[in-house]
Amino acid sequence: MGTNDWIAGGVTAPAGFRAAGVACGIKPVGLDVAIVDAGIPTSAAAVFTTNLVTAAPVLVSKSHLRTSSGRARAVIINSGCANACTGEEGLAVAQSMANAGAECLGCDPVEVLIASTGVIGVNLDGRLVVNGIANATTALSREGHDDAARAILTTDIGPKESAIRVGLDTGEFRVGGMTKGAGMIEPNMATMLAVLTTDVRITAPDLQKALTAAVADTFNAITVDGECSTNDSVFALASGAGNIEIDKDSFPIFVDTLKAVARQLAVAIVRGAEGANKLVTIRAHGARTPDEARRAAKTLANSLLVKTALHGGDPNWGRLVAAVGRAGVTFDPARATVQIGDTVLFEHGHPFDEATPTAAAHLRGSDIKIHVGLGVGAYEATVWTCDLSAEYVRINSEYRT
Repeated sequence: MGTNDWIAGGVTAPAGFRAAGVACGIKPVGLDVAIVDAGIPTSAAAVFTTNLVTAAPVLVSKSHLRTSSGRARAVIINSGCANACTGEEGLAVAQSMANAGAECLGCDPVEVLIASTGVIGVNLDGRLVVNGIANATTALSREGHDDAARAILTTDIGPKESAIRVGLDTGEFRVGGMTKGAGMIEPNMATMLAVLTTDVRITAPDLQKALTAAVADTFNAITVDGECSTNDSVFALASGAGNIEIDKDSFPIFVDTLKAVARQLAVAIVRGAEGANKLVTIRAHGARTPDEARRAAKTLANSLLVKTALHGGDPNWGRLVAAVGRAGVTFDPARATVQIGDTVLFEHGHPFDEATPTAAAHLRGSDIKIHVGLGVGAYEATVWTCDLSAEYVRINSEYRT
């Protein structure tokens, strides 16, 4: 990757970007409209929710990227209202957001991408959000990244930002990002929004290829509760304001850098998930294919019995084996292994009950590692999840009340 350093600045760490976050009254308290501006129309890419119930802003942003052939200047996000399941009125409000941003920034509406997050089935007040966009554009600055990161939050416990600087023989480039998400997290994709920025010069097709690759192993490798949202969107903008042009030689380095920032943001979502006390890294290995490794890891991560055992600190390896057994993958129990932390609890059909206290001690921590071997191949996958607590139930039982 060359030399690299984690730096401050979030989405405005790369050259050419400004951001802002303001309060317009969509939420009773706090910032609720964010803008990330590249300064000029430039290469853009996005990955969206796979939910068949698709929110209005997702439909508008998809249409804009198709019409502009992957060009955009800005991303505008509101929190407090998802603008999903709101019919033609919702589509009109979503389009008005892009129109307002374009008028304030001096660009074409198709060069503005939009997103919304919050309660589903509630109409977004177009007057409020349009006024908020006007105020946000006047507040744009290099220092506005923190306000922007805060303005997209819903039940998150705090803002999530990341940025990295990479030095090459020919110069340096930067990648920054911000994200939100705390519940309904089971991507392809999850109830999460993210904006990634970079100052490289790169074509829109190559940026889309890089973003798709980065999302696959990061935002699409986390789960909190197995729920897929209506609004999920990950955007990438490349300002071209730096001195690095991505070619076939530097493309792998750029993908790895984009993936590093996305991974840090994705893990931050899980660490700050609704009611979560523990970040859990689950590695499924010894699988017959990469897809079966991912399916096994996801099944483990979404098992309510596994997640409640983790919350209670119970090293119940039987629940792990049983979950893999129903994952619909090739699995040999006679060659399987289960390891919690550094402690092997089950191997080749033999349990090691005497190791239970050591595994239980590991589960009392806040960073949990679980390794499950399927015993049939050479492929592996890693998924990040969290425990399931009574606080998660409380938050989601009271979400609208």
